[in-house]
Amino acid sequence: MNTAKHETTAKHETTAKHETTATHSTPVDTPLPLVLAGARGHGRWHLENIRRLADKGIVRLAGICELTPLGADEIPDGLGTPEQSADFGALLDSTGAAIAVICTPIPTHTDLALTAAERGVHVLLEKPPAPSYAEFRRMADGVAAAGTVCQIGFQSLGSHAVPAIRKMVAEGLIGEVTGIGGAGAWARAEAYYRRAPWAGKRRLNGVDVIDGVLTNPLAHAVATGLALADAGRAEDVAGIETELLRANDIESDDTSCVRVTTADGGRITVAVTLCAEHPGEPYNVVHGTSGRITYWYKQDRVLVQRAGHGPEEIEYGRTDLLENLVDHLVDGTDLLVPPDVTGAFMKVVEAIRTAPDPVALPTEAWHHLPEEDRRIVDGIDSLVTAAADTLALYSELGAPWALPDAPAKEVST
Repeated sequence: MNTAKHETTAKHETTAKHETTATHSTPVDTPLPLVLAGARGHGRWHLENIRRLADKGIVRLAGICELTPLGADEIPDGLGTPEQSADFGALLDSTGAAIAVICTPIPTHTDLALTAAERGVHVLLEKPPAPSYAEFRRMADGVAAAGTVCQIGFQSLGSHAVPAIRKMVAEGLIGEVTGIGGAGAWARAEAYYRRAPWAGKRRLNGVDVIDGVLTNPLAHAVATGLALADAGRAEDVAGIETELLRANDIESDDTSCVRVTTADGGRITVAVTLCAEHPGEPYNVVHGTSGRITYWYKQDRVLVQRAGHGPEEIEYGRTDLLENLVDHLVDGTDLLVPPDVTGAFMKVVEAIRTAPDPVALPTEAWHHLPEEDRRIVDGIDSLVTAAADTLALYSELGAPWALPDAPAKEVST
């Protein structure tokens, strides 16, 4: 496959080289003070990213909010000795933070974001932004009323591939779009659901959590599919169908699919599992009447296949969402993932929240892999692929365990 610098989406005759990740950041006289809420687990990734931006002189880690303070060995070199406290509001006040990165359990997102907004502190909020549409609206409306900004942490939406694919579609590169698929076949050990009290829960102590495969670990497959369809806002959704299932002994779903019908009649079907036979990279695929575009969103890698042309592979760069938030605050650069462009995703979360509890797969549908201490749903890899290819739900593909006694839940919006 030939390699050439990607210059335009008007002609795609060869494979394009990797665009370097955007390094634009408006110089700041003084690094912006930042507080990180939730520094363990996925928060460790944020610590490393904050160190990268601190090295560029863009931000300064002023505080860490954790129930148990981090030890010196848990704080990356170069970040100094930030103030630590379990009281988020007090920490924002004492540090004079300009930005808060919130990477805490899902049910805490709205209240913490509003605590920051009330103090004039801007927010990078991890996905999913909230466990219900009502909580999402309370967060988004409260942030807007406070005059602060919020960036939602769907990192794949910072990829340069997303606008590039939308441009290809607009130019008719693959003909008329017939639908968008999404596939995610991942694996998680049973210990994954013991890592925190809220893991794998739909509700905890009467509070919504909705920690399922579609709403948390593979939420990007849903959000990216909606973005590729340019259907990210709540009003872009006309209907939602879900099939929620589980092989693990949990409340929430680990093997599920969803089909979104958009206001303009488009279809987006995403099928995912945490019980894969052979785990692989998740992807979205845009189907057209004369071709298809596949996007491996964790790798920023795109494959264009169209009638009369050879396959073309393009690797894109990505703009970091925290860096983009800083640029927005300093020079007005457009925010990449404001709350409103995740409204459609939150409609999906709401459909899952209000759907019947996930159906437990029969024991003959899965087996335990002792060496990895995880459950595998037999045949799930091919079903996930087929759903993304055909835009069909598991039950429509003939999966014998897919809600045999009840139709898919449909939510009109």
